[in-house]
Amino acid sequence: MHRFWWLLCALHHVIWAAIMLISIEAMPPEPPVRCDKNGCNLYNSYGVWGDRKECRVQNVTYPTTEEELRLAVAYANQNKLKVKVVSQFSHTIPKLACPATSSGNSMLISTAKYSSSIEIDAKNLAVTVDAGIGLRRLIDAVEEAGLSLVAAPYWEGVSVGGLVSTGAHGSSWWGKGGAVHDHIVGLSLIVPAKQSEGFAKIIKLEPKDQIFNAAKVSLGLLGVISKVKLSLEPRFKRSIAYNFTDDAQIENIYMDHAKKYEFADITWYPSKHTSAYRYDNRVPLNASGDGTYDFLGFQSNSILISKSIRATEKTMDNGRSLGGKCTMAASFLGVKKLVANGLKNGLIFTGYPVTGSQGKMQTSGSCLYSTAADNSCAWDPRINGLFFYETTAIFPASKFGDFIRDVKKLRDLKPENFCGVDIYNGFLIRFIRASEAYLGQPEDSVVVDFNYFRADDALTPRFNQDVWEEVEQLAFFKYGAKPHWAKNRNLAFLDVQKKYPNFNKFVAVKRQLDPQNLFSSEWSDEVVFGKEGVKSDGCALEGQCICSEDRHCSPGKGYFCKPGLVYKEARVCRYSSSSPSPFSVGSGSDKNDL
Repeated sequence: MHRFWWLLCALHHVIWAAIMLISIEAMPPEPPVRCDKNGCNLYNSYGVWGDRKECRVQNVTYPTTEEELRLAVAYANQNKLKVKVVSQFSHTIPKLACPATSSGNSMLISTAKYSSSIEIDAKNLAVTVDAGIGLRRLIDAVEEAGLSLVAAPYWEGVSVGGLVSTGAHGSSWWGKGGAVHDHIVGLSLIVPAKQSEGFAKIIKLEPKDQIFNAAKVSLGLLGVISKVKLSLEPRFKRSIAYNFTDDAQIENIYMDHAKKYEFADITWYPSKHTSAYRYDNRVPLNASGDGTYDFLGFQSNSILISKSIRATEKTMDNGRSLGGKCTMAASFLGVKKLVANGLKNGLIFTGYPVTGSQGKMQTSGSCLYSTAADNSCAWDPRINGLFFYETTAIFPASKFGDFIRDVKKLRDLKPENFCGVDIYNGFLIRFIRASEAYLGQPEDSVVVDFNYFRADDALTPRFNQDVWEEVEQLAFFKYGAKPHWAKNRNLAFLDVQKKYPNFNKFVAVKRQLDPQNLFSSEWSDEVVFGKEGVKSDGCALEGQCICSEDRHCSPGKGYFCKPGLVYKEARVCRYSSSSPSPFSVGSGSDKNDL
């Protein structure tokens, strides 16, 4: 009867979504900067921020050349304006790119039109590009020249300047590793200057320069990246296969897996006790096969399906339906096995291994280019599609196994609690090497990403709110994981500067290049200096604080501040069907409220 009710609700929402679809036209992603008579506003492409006009600026400029880019920085310096750079994309989850101030003295520099130059040096195996060039365009250009870019993030909807400045990465412990910034061999940076120097100047950096390691992952705080020079290799192919198997040994074999396969990763579906190991190595260029990797989550999706999935998940969350979420998770996992998570031997997947050129196997994002009237990226905020949190934690390799063991203990208390994350992509586990970048990883590291349901309203608690808060606090506080700079809720950045041994060196370079703090803002300071905000009612629901009182959760809706179930030092918002005792923290029937 319960399953019949859930399917009936799902059918209702499919019909409702079909009716709403009638008025929808083709929907390529909207530009992140939109202006009106009152000024310009920066939007996040996921709909996480922007609609409330949090990032309104006086103006935005669109340079097309390096000199125009320099003049824009000079204007900001001369007029003492806070300034940030944004590309044609806007996929950063924190407001790193927002320069807005209460006084309004701010501006945006967009690199959307600064994207004309790709200079390939085949002899020296390098390419120099304008910072506004999109990742897909760069990859296609170097592949046409008989070369390959080795490292790239899995999502291609990023500019070259944006991806290197935030530490974007793929997955590899081999060679120079999976982080793109560790393949940089040259960088041009536009920084404020004296009036006699025209208020801004271009500095060209190489690995031998003292400040190179600060500039490789700069978070946009040092200046404006104008040119990036990346190392290349002769064009190569990859052969990929997935092994969906039991998760019993994942905490013991993840290192061996990373060492055996150059581009290894693991996707863990905890509620289903399943791990998908990616067997991914180079093969000779003459190996047969013209495959592609069109990751399922980044494919163009029917708006009808995206809307109905979101509506169904909301119904299940509001109705506290674990069974419904687990049914959906099992269905999605079955589809991923059937279609190899987006691998295609040709037009479709016909069997492992899938072999193809590096340029077609390393990154994807086909939803960006959809022209169909009823398709879009599943998270497009205009369609009321998917809306989620994304947590990304970066562990020293030696600590990751213990984190997995703790998560398994939490999972084993009630496996159904983890179905919500398996609806998305489970835990995606990747590998990046130690880096000399001051804000890169000081040791070989393991990165875990997981997405999960986010309520439409910031003050609406989520079913299983406590589970994901405990996993989050396990990662960042018990095991000292570092947050990905371009993802995460605010609490992940608490005391982040203490986790980087070269953080003070980065700050010293920041003072040297930008003494007036033109490239800093209250938004970026929240991330870089990781200070907890003022605690208020409901502040824990969106990760603005860690609860210490019930009011930081939502006691009126039955969510109270409780200790973690495995990590007792954690403080999480847990649903309780009974009233709390006068001692709010740790009260209630934890055992009965699993």
